[in-house]
Amino acid sequence: MQPESAMTPGLEVTVLVSVGRHPLTGRARRADQDARGVELARSFADAQVRLLHAGMRDESSEAALRGYLGMGFTELSLLEQPQGADVLPALAEALDATSPHLVITGERAERGEGSGLLPYLLAERLGWPLVSGLAAVESVEDGVATLLQALPRGQRRRLKVRLPAIVTVDDAAPAPRQSAYGPARRGAFEATAGPVSVDDEWAAWHVQPARQRPKRLKIVKAASARDRFKAAAAKAEGGSGQVLTDVTPTQGAEAILTLLREEDVLR
Repeated sequence: MQPESAMTPGLEVTVLVSVGRHPLTGRARRADQDARGVELARSFADAQVRLLHAGMRDESSEAALRGYLGMGFTELSLLEQPQGADVLPALAEALDATSPHLVITGERAERGEGSGLLPYLLAERLGWPLVSGLAAVESVEDGVATLLQALPRGQRRRLKVRLPAIVTVDDAAPAPRQSAYGPARRGAFEATAGPVSVDDEWAAWHVQPARQRPKRLKIVKAASARDRFKAAAAKAEGGSGQVLTDVTPTQGAEAILTLLREEDVLR
């Protein structure tokens, strides 16, 4: 359990959640970075935390979104949007209407474009400051949040940001708790209609699963008996391989015998 941060009573926090994609099976799940944002919001003492999702409501996405409800929530706000719609106008209108003090979201989505630009576009439209790579929220006092930003190589930077603000989290944020099955099934969705903006550019794109390309093998030219023996007896390493050319089995055996004689193994 994460320690509770020093917070101003009545702090309103909205966490933007999305439907994730399992990296191996491809099944719908709660997005890892969004779940970390929910876990971060759960560490705030005396804060009113609200979950917000904009997208389609079907069987697979509903099952994935219930993973967030299983983290200790009874309700999730859902802005219904058709497939391929631009969710930016709907989210901006909803956040402008509720005016939360802090908005938490993941760095990028696991489905769709996954460009990571949505938090920046929201901050630009709402006129709010944005902090990326958040590791922790230390305190919120007098409308100013003290944040701990994650930097490369495990470094941290302390920032002070005036609220309202948008923050994004990545793998440096606290790991999410396991989703409880009972609360996840009992949780409810509060569906509302928002403005629909069709993304014509995204509709014109053709998306297909990426296929891993075969890696080229590095060809080693055998110049001496020692080199041929090392290439034949070298342990294969993951991620790369070597092919020994221009060497027959007889030449390989002769090279091994020659090398063993040089090392005084055979007398």
